[in-house]
Amino acid sequence: MNFDLPILAPSILAADFSKLGSEIQTCIESGIQWIHCDIMDGHFVPNISYGPSIVKSVRVTAPDTFLDVHLMIENPDNFIEDFVDSGADLISVHYEACPHLHRTIQNIKLNGCMAGVVVNPATSIELLKPILSDVDLVLIMSVNPGFGGQAFIESSFQKVKDLARVRNEMNLGFLIEIDGGVGKHNISELSQAGTDVLVAGSSVFKTDDIPKRISELMHLAGIGAGKIA
Repeated sequence: MNFDLPILAPSILAADFSKLGSEIQTCIESGIQWIHCDIMDGHFVPNISYGPSIVKSVRVTAPDTFLDVHLMIENPDNFIEDFVDSGADLISVHYEACPHLHRTIQNIKLNGCMAGVVVNPATSIELLKPILSDVDLVLIMSVNPGFGGQAFIESSFQKVKDLARVRNEMNLGFLIEIDGGVGKHNISELSQAGTDVLVAGSSVFKTDDIPKRISELMHLAGIGAGKIA
């Protein structure tokens, strides 16, 4: 994985779907490398978002952009092929939704896609140790999944630090991603704590000037990572 870290990954869940294509294009023109797609089924989380057809439309709009697909759904194995066919580069599944997690991760990889695992705020990262050597990314939820615009859960900072320490101790190379309540007020600290991929929805799309906000967030993330003085 050769990416310019840290990565800002706008979540299209917060975009205006009446002009989704143009907002995605604005993100790309503003230097965005990743687009985050939140898939909700109304069962695993209390909300319904969109499915493979929207991801395919995003791929058509952004053929060279990395598509990061986060499945907040029950029985994710039933849909992996559909999202791979729609253009996903990476598919992440919830620890809490996968009774046979190794098999699900292997299924994602056998379909030619990078694989990630996600933990809810109340789930300890210690439970992930058996799977860490098999994944490309670990996503820490810093809000309870299901809705955008929620307040950041402060204990997530320590969770990122602990995961970064475990990654170092195990000599592994997976990326650390965080999703929920990320904005100008905390993105530097999250980057400094060890976050590689910062998902931002409302803080990117619910603004009058998306390019300006992206620039601000990327600058602050770079400061936190020590790449900008």
